[in-house]
Amino acid sequence: MENSTLFGLIVGFVAVLGGMVLKGASLSVLVNPAAFMIIIAGTAACLLNAFTIEHIKKFPVLVKTLFKKPELFPKPELLKMFVELSQTARREGILALESRVGDINDPFLKNGLSMVIDGLDPDFVSDVLDAEIQGMEERHRDGALIFTQAGTYAPTLGVLGAVVGLIGALGNLNDIEKLGHSIAAAFVATLLGIFTGYVLWHPFATKLKMISKKEVEVKKMMIEGILSLQAGDSPTAIEAKLIVFIPQNERAQLKPGKSEA
Repeated sequence: MENSTLFGLIVGFVAVLGGMVLKGASLSVLVNPAAFMIIIAGTAACLLNAFTIEHIKKFPVLVKTLFKKPELFPKPELLKMFVELSQTARREGILALESRVGDINDPFLKNGLSMVIDGLDPDFVSDVLDAEIQGMEERHRDGALIFTQAGTYAPTLGVLGAVVGLIGALGNLNDIEKLGHSIAAAFVATLLGIFTGYVLWHPFATKLKMISKKEVEVKKMMIEGILSLQAGDSPTAIEAKLIVFIPQNERAQLKPGKSEA
């Protein structure tokens, strides 16, 4: 589970609710069905007007992604695997890798190695894999855009909710106490709109983009390794090419000279 999302939600709610208490605002004002209807239902309506049903259907999957730790191929293990594959290819030939492909669970890596074993042109292999990454990035951008747009609509709907609340409050001008409660309730919609927009939707969009970026980095590392295998590069050369994809603080975990094993 991606704990940072859960911690972020907890801290966000504590910050707002705690701030209200410290400011002397009663938490009971949040019990405002009209404000929740305007913000939640209104944001949903905006998304339905902006996106197709096919895009909206992905919303539950995207939310699940935010709370699920990304299952990416660890870069150090990927480097080690390519070094081992290159050793096998230099000893027994590229076709000897066919027995190893069946043990690989990553579809992208498996497809790339299969094309290399089949003897396809390097430019063709590179183009196919690059196109697959571009398609994946486009799908990820569409998913993140849903949350970005929700974060844009919600605060504006909060202003709309405040206006609606103030219209209702104007009917209580003869009762000062009731007027004060009505005005306070009117701004609950603004509070909800800003909170959902800038504590939930926009940060969620940013996290989806970061997850996508990490996945693209791993896939680009795979492409470099696949093309290096096809070119017949030595294990040392492949290690030198792939280690640049690994952050400096993680390189210390790698055992030096493993490509010479």
